Amino acid sequence: MAVLENLEPKRVFYYFEELTKIPHGSGNTKEISDYLVEFAKKRGLRYIQDESNNVVIFKDASEGYEKAPVVMLQGHMDMVCEKKPESSHDFAKDALRLGIDGDFIYAKDTTLGGDDGIAVAYVLAILEDDTLQHPALEVVITVDEEIGLLGAAALDTAPLKAKYLLNLDSEEEGYLWAGCAGGMTAVSKLPVRYQEYTNEKWKVTVSGLKGGHSGAEIDKNRANATILLARFLHEAEGGAEYALAELTGGQKDNAIPRKAEALVLADAEDGKALGAYAETFTETLRREYTGSDEGITVTVEALGEGTEPVLHPVSQEKVLFFLLHYPNGIQKMCGFIEDLVETSCNLGITSLTPEALCGTASVRSSVGSAKQALADKIAYLTEFLGGSFDIEGDYPAWEYRQDSSLRPVMIEVFREMYGKEPEVKVIHAGLECGLFYEKIPGLDCVSLGPDMQNIHTTEEKLSISSVERVWKYLLEVLKRIRA
Repeated sequence: MAVLENLEPKRVFYYFEELTKIPHGSGNTKEISDYLVEFAKKRGLRYIQDESNNVVIFKDASEGYEKAPVVMLQGHMDMVCEKKPESSHDFAKDALRLGIDGDFIYAKDTTLGGDDGIAVAYVLAILEDDTLQHPALEVVITVDEEIGLLGAAALDTAPLKAKYLLNLDSEEEGYLWAGCAGGMTAVSKLPVRYQEYTNEKWKVTVSGLKGGHSGAEIDKNRANATILLARFLHEAEGGAEYALAELTGGQKDNAIPRKAEALVLADAEDGKALGAYAETFTETLRREYTGSDEGITVTVEALGEGTEPVLHPVSQEKVLFFLLHYPNGIQKMCGFIEDLVETSCNLGITSLTPEALCGTASVRSSVGSAKQALADKIAYLTEFLGGSFDIEGDYPAWEYRQDSSLRPVMIEVFREMYGKEPEVKVIHAGLECGLFYEKIPGLDCVSLGPDMQNIHTTEEKLSISSVERVWKYLLEVLKRIRA
């Protein structure tokens, strides 16, 4: 028995559950891409599958809509793969284990992939239903959105005729997104030197953080575990001597790190001093993050004596200097849209390898020059310390369009169905609309979606009732688009 089979709308939840059975983490999208192609073939729908595994499926206008502007329905097929430390789930081959808790769907011990699996489920349900009224549709489902909008960047838009774009990659019902930040992935590598050292080994762990999406939740004062670990190691130097052997933090550049770990070598007295300071430091952090991240815990665990390669003292100081001075978090708020983050940075993945300290961050800004200036700042810090810096997945901002023809239709439908006005907003998170807006001159874009909570984390949830309301709203919007 399917877990979601009794939920409405039935076909939307049918396809959503089918998608959760197919591994589709970023960089592992061939199987789900082929599933979409088979879907199109079985229904006689024209399709394109490109070398990146992006899929475009075309559907003709329903009767009476032949002269209506072509509409692109768009989402991405990849998901962020996060799991709880105790989970044995293999994202490369295992189906997600779904559960229902009241109005919410979740996945046991892992991310759910509602971002953006629900978009794919919506469009498949639309494509298969020939009773619906709508203009000609171009359904564009991209790969690797979560690691820098790579699929959208690679997609050839020449075959597309859309005038309107309905992006289905938002997580708050009642909002119509009309602009978003641009972004890039900033990669720093800082060469390090090691030396053999024998002493007691101690594992330092920063855990219990909420984490979250590095764009949508960067303004919620949630801590970055890697930055806190560096701060602890720096402050602890005043009361204990140690040598740093290992350091890791975070798993995704666009997720705020919830956990970070270090292995240090120190004698028994200094190890105990580290443990005592960890207790004090935990209380300090919980006070600092009252109301936003009070679960922070710093622990020091004795692992016994051993010999390990540890950082040369100069390399250790460079590593801590780099992490302590990294421009993490909000850099600037927008000056003309209230409460909008303009520019930010999230140091999402950090690892100490035998050759280098590697740091990968998501840099975002709605102002292109500010985004580049922040990248330059990180590059300067990295290169000043003798490292190298690279930019990957650079994508443009989606600028707010004053003369939209699509937005008024959507506002009117929302008003009639909900009895209130939608909130039209620009967001700090990156959406693929910016790339399509840049590639297709004159494209009129709006992004929408149902309520989700804690995306990119193991606490991700998708609202069942919201999925149904947004489904009805989406169908009515398509029905109203005639000019």
